[in-house]
Amino acid sequence: MCRLFGFRSVIASQMHRSLLAAENALGTQSNLHPDGWGVAYYREGAPHVTRSPTTALGDQLFHRLSGVVSSETVIAHVRKATQGELSVLNCHPFQYGRWVFAHNGDIPNFGEHRARLLDHVQPAQRRFVLGDTDSEVVFHLVLSRLGQDAPISAPRSVVEITRALRDTVALIHDVCGYTTSASRALLTVLLTDGDCMVAAHGGKELFLSTHKTLCSDRAVCPSLARECEAPTRTGRVNHCIISSEPLQGENVWEPLQPGDVVGVDRGMQLVRTRLDARSLAIVS
Repeated sequence: MCRLFGFRSVIASQMHRSLLAAENALGTQSNLHPDGWGVAYYREGAPHVTRSPTTALGDQLFHRLSGVVSSETVIAHVRKATQGELSVLNCHPFQYGRWVFAHNGDIPNFGEHRARLLDHVQPAQRRFVLGDTDSEVVFHLVLSRLGQDAPISAPRSVVEITRALRDTVALIHDVCGYTTSASRALLTVLLTDGDCMVAAHGGKELFLSTHKTLCSDRAVCPSLARECEAPTRTGRVNHCIISSEPLQGENVWEPLQPGDVVGVDRGMQLVRTRLDARSLAIVS
């Protein structure tokens, strides 16, 4: 299917290695996921999104963008289409206001369920569903859950974002009538507003990194802390990276399990829970 990459850090960092230079960087993965790419990064609190329905590794725009992106928050995606034609409107990440979203997975027989799912999207948002993928509908379902209690533009906690994801997953399975593991939707997703970032393992592989074996910038980085090169003791981390595949290099990777949800808040506190859990656990 697709490949996801999410980055959240206390300092703006160059993305060239993760997007292009590493042996299995996202650009390289596009050889097997050739149906489009997208990169979203934040500057001064605002998301900047570039998307294309081309293969990332062969697209000079992807090469140029990978060389200049430096940000505290990045989401990138390469697509292998399951729903929707090859067009820029169907490329991830999707963006609405400050929110950016990417998905790896599939809603079985989505065409049969699309209209009923859209009925659960807030009316004011439906006109912003511009493509024909299941992923974009999932995004607006999550935003509709977030918008029930406060304006979508209002700051949200990891707890609120996770609750919206959990409710959306339950809604999709209920509306579509998925009752067995063989028929259930695959909903591995990444969502951020630039401050908080949350990832959920919804059936497609996902890996987490919060520290390195040894930071190559340790002699010059002003934010170097113990947590950069060892598991956190306090729950606070200096970086959080989510990827569909472990990337070669210094980062230590942990495989997430189906149902796992991880996130960091604007203070870089790491939070873990599961899609079927009733409470969240602050990592400590």
